[in-house]
Amino acid sequence: MNITMIGTGYVGLVTGTCLAEFGHHVTCVDKIEDKIRQLQSGRIPIYEPGLDGLVEKNVSEGRLQFTTDLAQAVPEAEAVFIAVGTPSSRRGDGYADLTYIFAAAREIAEHLQGYTVIIDKSTVPVGTARQVERIIRETNGNADFDVASNPEFLREGAAISDFMRPDRVVIGVKSERAEHVLKEIYKPLYLLDTPIVSTTVETAELIKYAANAFLAVKISFINEIANVCEAVGADVAALARAIGMDGRIGSKFLHPGPGYGGSCFPKDTLALIRIVQEHGENVRIVEAAVEVNAAQKARMVKKIREMLGGSEAGKTVGILGLTFKPETDDMREAPAATILPALLEKGARIRAHDPKGMEEAKNYLPPEIEYVNNAYEAAEDADCLVLMTEWNQYRALDLERIRKTMREPVFVDLRNVYEPEKMRQVGFRYTGIGRN
Repeated sequence: MNITMIGTGYVGLVTGTCLAEFGHHVTCVDKIEDKIRQLQSGRIPIYEPGLDGLVEKNVSEGRLQFTTDLAQAVPEAEAVFIAVGTPSSRRGDGYADLTYIFAAAREIAEHLQGYTVIIDKSTVPVGTARQVERIIRETNGNADFDVASNPEFLREGAAISDFMRPDRVVIGVKSERAEHVLKEIYKPLYLLDTPIVSTTVETAELIKYAANAFLAVKISFINEIANVCEAVGADVAALARAIGMDGRIGSKFLHPGPGYGGSCFPKDTLALIRIVQEHGENVRIVEAAVEVNAAQKARMVKKIREMLGGSEAGKTVGILGLTFKPETDDMREAPAATILPALLEKGARIRAHDPKGMEEAKNYLPPEIEYVNNAYEAAEDADCLVLMTEWNQYRALDLERIRKTMREPVFVDLRNVYEPEKMRQVGFRYTGIGRN
């Protein structure tokens, strides 16, 4: 099948590449000429494990190409995916900014030839597909098309396996014709007995928001319980393991930390709140999760400050990990982007390392931060070492070497990677989250 992917950001590039791996012929389109030049020359503008090899393979085998020419890519396509950004509105009100979605719809409409399914892959508020349909009909009254919703559920760092072996595929359609096209696109997954959830367009649009909001609530819940554990002398690691064994709860997303971040949870929880408010309803649990997440980041600053004796002024703080999670270079809404500026404002000096995120971090963090080559340089002469992101290479540090190189042996573990008793035996003053 001939498929066009509008947008070569995280979702568009991963989706387009994986569809090409399924055997479809995919053309990825983007207006940013430099990004397309990079992709055409084999350079991948984002970090996602395994993506570079998959792109190279499908380009060489003739199933994947990149262009800035939408007029060349759309007419031959049987399906056109819209995978452009939907950031929070610049007004700061939490609404999703649909400017790029609607601009793509107008441009697609001008070049449609023959029956085409236009598929919203971006995370969009309920009703967006209807607006896309209206725009296309107003722009090209003769177009033969359907608009569908096909939300993505890709985890950064595991996106390729998520796409190739998904928990489910959700398709929101208005016609059997469109449903047939989408099921043909995902036909390779039938061999894996992947559930295909076929529903209305509006339901499909809401499913992504509901899923992300639920996971954000789960993260905020375990973070609050971790704080309770600290107050009463309980161990959140044992607690989470025990409640996670309950099949009704499950063990995933029960790991306390400095708060959720990334491109989805912060944006999508706020957007869901606004969608619900527009319809005169409330999602108080989601609203509370957003508040808890903001408070958790502030609590992490307080925890670091207390471990520094009550003030970070004139102290050197080593930071291990900057991205919002491991196996990505994504700094969007990363806890580090909130915590580190707060420390700098009170006079701390920060020396930071991240395996993949340091270049991207420079776009999000103050220029005063010093970036170093490894964890041991981050610890050198530091008054405190903070493990912010649980990259694998931080899980087996030479703790004796770390302690000896630090000015003060203070270790703040915001991901509970290390065991408190072992750290104290090595000679650290140690604190994690929800453990004493």
